[in-house]
Amino acid sequence: MKKLLLSIVAVAALAFSTQAQTEKGKIMLGGNVGFNSTKVSGAAKSDVSFSVVPSIGYFVSNNFAIGTGVGYTYDKAVSDKKLTQAFQVAPFGRYYVALSEQFKFFGQLAVPMEFGTAKLVDANGNTGAKLGTTTNIGVTVAPGFAFYPTKHIGIEVSVNGLEYAHNQFKAEGTGAKATSNSFGLDANTFAPKLGVMFHF
Repeated sequence: MKKLLLSIVAVAALAFSTQAQTEKGKIMLGGNVGFNSTKVSGAAKSDVSFSVVPSIGYFVSNNFAIGTGVGYTYDKAVSDKKLTQAFQVAPFGRYYVALSEQFKFFGQLAVPMEFGTAKLVDANGNTGAKLGTTTNIGVTVAPGFAFYPTKHIGIEVSVNGLEYAHNQFKAEGTGAKATSNSFGLDANTFAPKLGVMFHF
């Protein structure tokens, strides 16, 4: 009888701890870090890009969180003779649906925005004159799954979903603008995103 009672208490505690991670008033912390280096044939230096975008979310109701990511992106493409640096803000809303005690499905709507500058880069990788400013605003809808091995950690796997992007480049000096708009579906299950979120 004791063993049965202990088992019931343990299962109830596990269920409570996993549900508690996405209940109203909880906070989640995470973000993404990316780095890429590509050596292009004929170029003196490699193309280098990296980004750091920490994020925070707050559960305004059970299973529904709102939050934002704030960070920095850097893309130095010697092969294209251009350096782009940008400040990024990415507000989001995320809704969770429990599949089991430790697994949850989530859908996320985000509005990533980048505001930056573009500079000329010579063949040796040296940065030169400012070419102009860049503004990129988008909307993304992405699905994912979260696994909770402990009370405070969620391991997430997600794929890109529907994406819309509006990009603008304003040339330095002349003020001439070039814009582009794109819309598409990029649910590549062969290249999922893996992340870790901390819940408090």
